[in-house]
Amino acid sequence: MTIEISKFLSDDAILEALGVRIARRRLSRQMTQAALAEEAGLSKRTVERIEGGGTSQLLSLIRVLRVLDLLNGLDLLVPDTGPRPMDLLKLKGKQRQRARSKSAADQAREPWSWGEP
Repeated sequence: MTIEISKFLSDDAILEALGVRIARRRLSRQMTQAALAEEAGLSKRTVERIEGGGTSQLLSLIRVLRVLDLLNGLDLLVPDTGPRPMDLLKLKGKQRQRARSKSAADQAREPWSWGEP
């Protein structure tokens, strides 16, 4: 049974579910943890930790996903957001280069209120 990953799961539960999925994929490819670790350029202990739901570096996860042919799933994980339609009209085809922060005048501005009676 596969655990569905959702916002209602704790971080530890999500790591555990990912680890189970990675282990299943490795086993379906008839790979040992040692073989996966070697191909990914990682230690066997790192693979054990990932499959056990422990924390690891993002680079380690990327290496494991690459060896297991799961790297294309990262596009779904963090999809590329395109410009909003109104931004396209404002920019007229140019790409936005930076975000604008509030100016000091905007931050110092007091909320509007009626004068004191």
